[in-house]
Amino acid sequence: MDEVFRSGKFSHGKQVGGLESALADYTGARHVIGVNSGTDALVLLLRACGVRPGDGVLVPAYSFFATASAVVLAGGTPQFVDIDPQTYAMDPAALEAAVTSRSRFVMPVHLFHTMADMAAVTAVARRHGLTVVEDSAEAIGMRRHGVHAGLHGAGGVLSFFPSKTLGALGDAGAVLTDDPEVAATVAALRHHGRTGRTLNNFPAISTESALPGANSKMDDIQAAVLLAKLSLLEEHIARRAELADGYTTRLQDAPGIVRLPQAIAGKPDDRGGYDDRDVYYVYLIETEHRDDLVAHLDRHGIGTEVYYPLPLPHQPAFAQLGHQPGEFPRAEAAARHAVALPFHPDLGSGDLDRVCDTIRSFGAFLAGTRTTA
Repeated sequence: MDEVFRSGKFSHGKQVGGLESALADYTGARHVIGVNSGTDALVLLLRACGVRPGDGVLVPAYSFFATASAVVLAGGTPQFVDIDPQTYAMDPAALEAAVTSRSRFVMPVHLFHTMADMAAVTAVARRHGLTVVEDSAEAIGMRRHGVHAGLHGAGGVLSFFPSKTLGALGDAGAVLTDDPEVAATVAALRHHGRTGRTLNNFPAISTESALPGANSKMDDIQAAVLLAKLSLLEEHIARRAELADGYTTRLQDAPGIVRLPQAIAGKPDDRGGYDDRDVYYVYLIETEHRDDLVAHLDRHGIGTEVYYPLPLPHQPAFAQLGHQPGEFPRAEAAARHAVALPFHPDLGSGDLDRVCDTIRSFGAFLAGTRTTA
């Protein structure tokens, strides 16, 4: 950070270039383009992949708002798909049924701790001639078949919001892609339609504005912080896996809990690496008494986060699309039942005991109420 202040170059500078190169090495992406947020990363990636006004972009009905708002900001129209209740990602069978004559893109989202079924999603995309773009904002470190999240289609994104597995001190994001044309276009779009320099071997379009771009550059302060934290990423991922195992062990028979997260991948391969790996960003449980449990934990000084309280098709911003309650039953069930527990690498065993004991006391109260009734 001192070096950034001494240089006087506060965005689009040496630290950003260093982070892009380091992330390319870590993820295996041919090109990484640093931008100012995960949301802008999605918008610029969609634009670079050729989304046109009215193009249908198939997205899961259960995700953070930016998944769908980015589609609108890029000029497309979101087409919602119900989810798989185990992964919380779009269900491939529901995706197949949701494709229409307007569909041009499919954007799976990798949520919480595991990836969407990319083999099935890309198979559907091939059958219908759809371009695959990944909302991999939460998925740094996740891999399937040796391929990092975000690199199974035309490109993906990373978010470095402070709570993420790799978090900055504010907003920051990146686009990942193996396509040099997509990379060059994103690089231009983030800087008012021009690049003026070359990073990660993708060409500068020109020093003149070739496209109607935006000011979406990454700050060098954030890049410096992320470069320093990147050296700790694998240690933090391993600690998150330990914490997830600790929660699961303590809560596997807790009364009132109807679902715990299940790891789908993550065991080392014969080389000691991870050909397939889940990464716990959030530890999410489901209970039919979610709001009461949240209030109970809050009374005991334990914070929680509801992901996500309203399915995307029912957000007021998308009311014009005309979706009705009951159309996306699994997304709607998750929105009613899911809650995230405290989860970060600095949690200790005693912290897990406290959280889980408090959940158990609530579950015991519920069990006693039902018995009395």
